[in-house]
Amino acid sequence: MRELGHAFVGHALSDDQLDALSEQLRALHLEFGDAPIRIREFSRSEVPITIPNVEEIGIRQLFADSFVSGSANPMGLAAQLWRDGDVACMQVTLGNAFEGAPGRAHGGVVAALLDEVMGVTNMLHGAMALTARLDIAYHAPTPVGQPIIARAWLERKDERKHFVEATLHADELLVASSKALFITIDRATFLEQQLAKD
Repeated sequence: MRELGHAFVGHALSDDQLDALSEQLRALHLEFGDAPIRIREFSRSEVPITIPNVEEIGIRQLFADSFVSGSANPMGLAAQLWRDGDVACMQVTLGNAFEGAPGRAHGGVVAALLDEVMGVTNMLHGAMALTARLDIAYHAPTPVGQPIIARAWLERKDERKHFVEATLHADELLVASSKALFITIDRATFLEQQLAKD
């Protein structure tokens, strides 16, 4: 489905082709529309969150449904996350659906990538944290159709405040960098709040 989306955006379809595609997708929607609604559930058990290392890329992932790094999300970026010591790393090749200006990734997509990899850095340090502030510097256009790699690390922490930094490269070219403030939260409290919504 993800590849279909990129192909759709990357080709100039005729009205007849668009009509045929719409009809086929409508039929698929009707076929699957009666399936039960899936509810994302949180477990009360303390399941340790482990981040894959580079050898485990493609074998297991952190959040399968994530918009940024989940391979099970057909609308997402399908970035691959891994750890390198205390550094969180991410690689992705952005498709046509994430283009902003011609040949360049949308700045909001770049922000989502950086936010995700920086958020994982907190987990490397045993913390669950939420983004409080995200500052991004765009140094050069971020390309589509070319691998890009992000790296993030904990710069310092002050009680519940985690200060994280990250870079995003296309080959050797620095295309973006960011600094963020994350506020740590208690995992048990977070899970209780999610369970209370049910």
